[in-house]
Amino acid sequence: MRLVVDASVALKWFLRANSDEQYLTHAEAVAATIERSETELFAPVHWMAEIISVLARIEPSVVDDALLFLDDMRPAVIDSMPVLRRAAELSIALNHHLFDTLYHAVALEEGATLVTADETHFNKAKGLGSIVSLADFSV
Repeated sequence: MRLVVDASVALKWFLRANSDEQYLTHAEAVAATIERSETELFAPVHWMAEIISVLARIEPSVVDDALLFLDDMRPAVIDSMPVLRRAAELSIALNHHLFDTLYHAVALEEGATLVTADETHFNKAKGLGSIVSLADFSV
């Protein structure tokens, strides 16, 4: 299995104590899937920075553990012109933020599936393929 996990999903791994978070068990299933050796994780270059920037603001006590956990996942970081071009095209076509479309562009370019809890992006992009809502994630 080849996955891209956006920040909206990864943040849930570190916000388990927040009772307002939806689909925590789904997010944990994604993490468990990644831990299996047959799953490849891909990420855009800003993935870790985006997650840590949010945690530093809303839950600073978990930043160190999050850094270790994310580093241990060893995603293949994809930083290429074709990905950036596709992300820009998606951003324009969907009228959506480039940082969100970068995740989807990585999935499309790498033959992977983006897992997202960002329902706004999912609803705009689901017709393009290579994307699944966290609520619908299954292995």
